[in-house]
Amino acid sequence: MPHKRPFVFINAAMSADGKIATIERRQTRISGSLDFDRMDELRASSDAVMVGIGTVLSDNPSLTVKSQMRREKRRAEGRDENPVRIVVDSMARTPADADIFKKGAGKKIIAVTEMAPKEKVKQLAQNAEIIVSGETKVDLEKLLSELRARGISRMMVEGGATLNWGLVSMGLVDEIYTFVGNTIIGGKTAPTLVDGEGFTSDFCKLSLISCERLEDGVLVRWKVSGAL
Repeated sequence: MPHKRPFVFINAAMSADGKIATIERRQTRISGSLDFDRMDELRASSDAVMVGIGTVLSDNPSLTVKSQMRREKRRAEGRDENPVRIVVDSMARTPADADIFKKGAGKKIIAVTEMAPKEKVKQLAQNAEIIVSGETKVDLEKLLSELRARGISRMMVEGGATLNWGLVSMGLVDEIYTFVGNTIIGGKTAPTLVDGEGFTSDFCKLSLISCERLEDGVLVRWKVSGAL
């Protein structure tokens, strides 16, 4: 039976105390150039990159492949130079001038709900394909099934913590890459790798694939138990 969703992996850098941003929800540099290059390779090898609206509003990422060599390799393979960039945005809050629209060639998808303001959806549709999934909250399982039907078989997730929780809690993640840096950020309200409501039982179990030192931190790769 063909898979009903893409192979999904989360990639994130976090501090030694598990924070991915400050209490102001601002991204801070945790890893160095070697980890950035590793992340770029993961992007270049993916069909799509997904983020949540919180990441767009706080960090305004372009989600492009930075290496010219990797972009050229993708073009030589008959693909766009950047993976499809996907924003999970229940209420269509993505700014019209976001960097994903201004930087880099390639397709963009905004996933919204039936409750998203029609005028905002119409505005976003000028720069991206719109997928409506769910009534008040994006139905991630339905969305991933739709993405697989559109030819996306390998998807990288770059956060944030709320989107990570939604995917993990629904059993929609296959692997997790975490770079753990040599920094402590602190703050009880600072976002962690996975936030959301949290498990009270039947916790998400992981199996260790690899662990290696990278620069002044540790790169850990996990397989999510029960995943594809």
